[in-house]
Amino acid sequence: MRLWENVKIADGVEMLELEMNMMGHKNTINPTLLYDDHRSVLVDVGMPGQLEAIQAAMEKAGVPLERIDAVIFTHQDIDHIGGMQDLLKALGKPIEVYAHAEDKPYIEGDKEPIKMTRERVVQMLERMPEGVRKQAKAIFLSQPTAKVTKTVSDGEILPFFGGVQVIFTPGHTPGHISLYHQATKILITGDATVSQDGKILGPNPQATPDMPMALESQKKFTSLDISKVICYHGGLCQDRVNVQFRELTK
Repeated sequence: MRLWENVKIADGVEMLELEMNMMGHKNTINPTLLYDDHRSVLVDVGMPGQLEAIQAAMEKAGVPLERIDAVIFTHQDIDHIGGMQDLLKALGKPIEVYAHAEDKPYIEGDKEPIKMTRERVVQMLERMPEGVRKQAKAIFLSQPTAKVTKTVSDGEILPFFGGVQVIFTPGHTPGHISLYHQATKILITGDATVSQDGKILGPNPQATPDMPMALESQKKFTSLDISKVICYHGGLCQDRVNVQFRELTK
């Protein structure tokens, strides 16, 4: 696989597949691109240094980078917000940035990330092999931030491409949100659940500080009529997804 790919999920919905090499460990993350002939919105922006991969994936979809006029953050973690400064620099224009109020101070740098505090990062760096320590320092000690221009709330319908419903799904972080694209019935979960080979697995316990809350949040998905699911970690799920969520919440 190249450092990027993209998968067309529906008209105006592309799942980007970005290869992330984190201290020698490779995995794939999946921002979502929503677009029409005039504008586009990115849901999460990847890690620092992934702008070139995002741009290449967008161009394959026929969407130039400069068409982006908004970003929606599902939450505060660095693999979701880390590429924002690179994106703004490349665009050379202000854009709207949406996030939940509970995660806003972490995204803007007023509070330390709840999982990767500076103290924890320093301890982590001390245990790393010398060969990967330099890369990790550059990423984690810089603590990328972004200015949130619009806060969102549970149930709010964002005026994009037939309506994007905000679903407040705390647990993974205090202000985590998922998004339901009403026109296509596609659910973008962020990290509210992970998946593997099309199977929805629920929240990742190792990365979820409040697991009981995350499990409670996941129940909200059972009230939706979902056609397909995009998990940031795990990618596309499209087989009996409503049934999968009901079985997970029994």
